[in-house]
Amino acid sequence: MIIPWQHIDSKTLDNLIEAFALREGTDYGEQECSLSQKVENIRRQLASNKAVLVWSELHETMNIMRPELFPLR
Repeated sequence: MIIPWQHIDSKTLDNLIEAFALREGTDYGEQECSLSQKVENIRRQLASNKAVLVWSELHETMNIMRPELFPLR
């Protein structure tokens, strides 16, 4: 289920974005980025609808994913 990022408490959203940015294997290209740069990049992607928050009822987890993975939204 897609959750609008605007409906998430700002501190909770910060924590979700930071946890996502810190995941092993998250690719940011050839240049290293600071955590704050990664967080800001993810925040911009959410604001521009290039990323969405997805709640998995099965796993009871929140993830950040590309919106094209959810064509029926």
